[in-house]
Amino acid sequence: MSARLHFRPMNGWNFSSDLAAYLPVLMVCVMAVGFAAINIVASLLLGPKAAGAVKGMSYESGMDPIGTTHKRFNVRFYILAMTFLLFDIEIIFLYPWALAFTKLEPGSAEAGLFLARISFFVGTSVIAYVYAWKKGVFRFD
Repeated sequence: MSARLHFRPMNGWNFSSDLAAYLPVLMVCVMAVGFAAINIVASLLLGPKAAGAVKGMSYESGMDPIGTTHKRFNVRFYILAMTFLLFDIEIIFLYPWALAFTKLEPGSAEAGLFLARISFFVGTSVIAYVYAWKKGVFRFD
């Protein structure tokens, strides 16, 4: 006679059926990793292996490169890119905030807190923009 233990949680949670709902997600992840691995292996096996001076040359829009390709970029380009990302992320956060803010009762304490938080967020973004402007990030002369 064998004794079997059955786990039955108190709140009716069924472990096997709840995890089975994630099986399609797991299958998509496995397929994505498998697809990437197959493409990498296939390109290594089937791709051309001939190397030469022209193949190792830097590509400059169809033109032969002049001089070295290891030039230093000014840090302003990176700061400009980070400023662009900052405002992109700000817009992404502003949309759901605006949707939630319209659901609040006007003049309530919660609406004031919502407004104060987004004002701080936008204010710090504007301060970063003004700082970058004063440092000459947007001047390309």
